[in-house]
Formats: sequence, C-alpha cells, structure tokens
Amino acid sequence: MLNMEPLAIKQTQEGLFAKKFSTVEIVENYLKRINKNNDRLNIFLTVTSDEARAGAKRTDNLIGRYKNIEEARKDFPLFGVVVAHKDLFLTRGVRTTAGSKLLTDYMPQYSASVVNRLEDAGAIMIGKVNCDAWAHGSSGENSDFGSTKNPWNEEYVPGGSSSGSGAAVASGLSAIATGTDTGGSIRMPASFCGVVGLKPTYGAVSRYGVIAMASSLDSVGHFTLTTDDSKMVFDITRGEDGKDSTVKSEISKQKSVNSKLRIGIPKEFLTEGVDSQVAKTVAEAVNVFKKDGVEFKQISLPHTKYGNLAYYIIQPAEVSSNLARYDGIRYGHRRSVFGDESKRRIMLGTYVLSAGYYDAYYLKAMKVRSKIIEDFNRVFDSSADGVDAIIAPVSPTPPFKAGEKIDDPIKMYLADVFTVSANLAGIPALALPFGFSTAGLPLGFQLMGHRFGENLLFELGRRFEQLTDFTPKIAID
Repeated sequence: MLNMEPLAIKQTQEGLFAKKFSTVEIVENYLKRINKNNDRLNIFLTVTSDEARAGAKRTDNLIGRYKNIEEARKDFPLFGVVVAHKDLFLTRGVRTTAGSKLLTDYMPQYSASVVNRLEDAGAIMIGKVNCDAWAHGSSGENSDFGSTKNPWNEEYVPGGSSSGSGAAVASGLSAIATGTDTGGSIRMPASFCGVVGLKPTYGAVSRYGVIAMASSLDSVGHFTLTTDDSKMVFDITRGEDGKDSTVKSEISKQKSVNSKLRIGIPKEFLTEGVDSQVAKTVAEAVNVFKKDGVEFKQISLPHTKYGNLAYYIIQPAEVSSNLARYDGIRYGHRRSVFGDESKRRIMLGTYVLSAGYYDAYYLKAMKVRSKIIEDFNRVFDSSADGVDAIIAPVSPTPPFKAGEKIDDPIKMYLADVFTVSANLAGIPALALPFGFSTAGLPLGFQLMGHRFGENLLFELGRRFEQLTDFTPKIAID
C-alpha cells in the first residue's frame, strides 16, 4: 500500500503515470486516514466510500487508454484527485445537511454546478464535510453535528464556516475541498489550518446548487495544498453555467510576470488590535516579496473600518430571507430545530428589513458598502498610481481555543474584521500559509486583488512559495 504523503495534484498524477501507485491505492489510503482520525476530528459528516472506490477503478482503467500524461490532463485535468465537499454543496443522491439537523435526511435530486464540473474533470468525491450550520460562524463550533477540531491542536478551532473543508486538506484526508466564503469562511479556515484558500471574485464561480447564506456576498471557492493546485481547480470551476445569472466568464488582463508589481499595505488593517505574531507574519511576508523586487506602498481604505458593521446588517438581512423557505412543509424538519446562531441572525435580519428600520439600518449599510467598493476601486486604479494587489492579515489573532468566543457573539463577529471587506466589494482574495505561532498553530496572510484578478494573485502566491521554498505540510501522520 502507498505510504500517504501530502502530494500536490501534479505529483499525484505523475506518480500514477509512473505506476508508483494506483488511484485505488490513493483512495484506500484516504479512507484509511478518515477511518483512523474522523471520530476524533469530526471532519466528515458523510463518507462516500463505495462511490470513491468505484471512481478510483474507473480512473485506473481510464489512465491506461492514454499514451502520455498530457493527453490525460487535457481530457481529465483532475484525474486521480480526491475531493471533499462542504456540506452546503448539493450532491445528487448523497445526503446534504448544511450542518443543520433541520436537513438531517435531505437527499438532493441534483448536484451543484461546481460538483459536476469537478466530477467531469476526473475528481473523485470522497465525502461531505462539516461546517457551521447554514455557514453561520467563524470557528466551526456552530455545527449541529458537533464542532470540527483543528488537526494541529484539537483544543483550538479550525476556523469557520468551512471548518471541515480546511481541516480535511490540512490533515491529509482529502487532496482538495470545496468551500464558501461569505465574510471570510474560506480564508479563516485556510489560515487557521495552514493551507491555501481561494475566495474568488463574486460572479466568477456559479453558486447554483449551493445552499445560500447571503446571496450578494457568497463566493464559491476551495482549499488546496499549493497555489498551483488552487489555480487548477479555479480554472475548472469558474465561468458561466447558464444557471447563475451573476456569473461572468471574465479574466482580467494580467501584468507580465517580469513587470514591476506593486502591493498595497492598508494602514487600517494593521492597528493596535492585531496580535503581534500576526503582524510579524505579514511584515515577514512583505520582506520576502521585496527581495523579489516587488514594490510596496502604504494605502488607505478609510471606509473598511465600517465593514464589519455594514456586513452584520446586510448579511443577517439576506440570511433571514434565504432561511424563510425552510418552513418544515416542503422539506426539512420544523423551524424549532434551528440553532441559537441561526435564530439570532434571522431575528436581526428580519428587524433591519422591517418597516421603520429599513432606511435606518439596511439602506445605510448598503451606502457604506458602496463607499467600501469605491475605496478598493481607487487603490486599484492604474491610471492613478494604484496598486496591483493588497496584503493583509486574515484574522487579528492566531487560532483561538475552542469555547473562547462561542458565548460572546460580538467577540466572534470581530474575528471577521479583515475578511468581510473583500466580500462587500466582491473582489478575490487568496489566503496563504506562512509559519506557525508560538503555540504551534498555523499562521498566514491574504492577498486581495481587483475584480477577476485571480491570475495575478496566483502568480504572487506561486512566487511566494518559490521564494520561501514552500513544502506542503499536513497536521497528522
């Protein structure tokens, strides 16, 4: 049997063609790791072992038909790659719960566009992973099926809401994992678990078949071990599908790799409230880029300081609207099954949309959102000496202990202070791992770009990995 190591997609496929191992062996090792660790880490809610084994056999038979790896990649770019889906993604015939007991028995009749595209590209689904119920959370502690544990230290949170997705890749239980990012729900788990996480431009990837949290903020992304893997998955999942009217098949023109790049450092994101270890990590990342000739410029995003306030008005308003369909009549259980956090957001959202309060709260928050968009447009404006990307922390603190903030919603909401602005503005952001805290937990930072500027973020991420001799690490043997 194969001795499992954290292999990137390219390495996995080269190993398959060199007959160092088979896809059947790959899948069996993932299943073995899941069986060994899942009861302890609570990552997978559903393991599709039979389907994964059948997919592995099909892949091994498929590989034998191709003369070389390039031909195989052209038809099936993700052949031999195992994927875990956040349990918000509909998967035909496979239970989908959204992390809520209200949907304990829900079996979708169709799959999300992203699920279909990954399957068509050759990826093998190995299961559905835990998340905060309805994606409401920043720590992974709000799932109705129990908290996901951080595989680096089980006393700490893995970040949320895509907690299971980040933990699955970090612990070597899946090669890639899908996720959603409404206010940081990919970037936070990626940073807390030490993997690469992409929040794409709003409108770059279809939301069709993904259970909605806040429709104007939700972005469908993923977790991988490397930046190259992230780009590969994005190239497969992005673009119009005819089912989500917000999606555009657009890619911004990218500067040449050899061009002088300029990255902005927003003064509002490195304030007194940022933990010294987090600030040091960002400063060290800046120095790495400087050695490669990247220029840095201090910028100001003055309205982003109101981002959290605006976000926690707009997001609950859209949550209350989206959860109204779960009435216990058409599908799912009674509304009494909703957890405390879901009830809190429903009540807050209904309040800010109600007569007499809409103008005072929701409309004002939307005006602030427009100002935040203007801030980003200004700093990215190439005609006004703008920057190509922005560097910032993901979270004000390193991973925190389980239970530390769960009873204080305001403190928990403040964990999103550096991530929500990208969602309000609809811009892409890439979370990259970089080092560890004094407690042995992963640290990292994020790069934000202009709309549809993912390719530049990938280039920066790739260069950073090369400059730091980055090697993917998994948390458990």
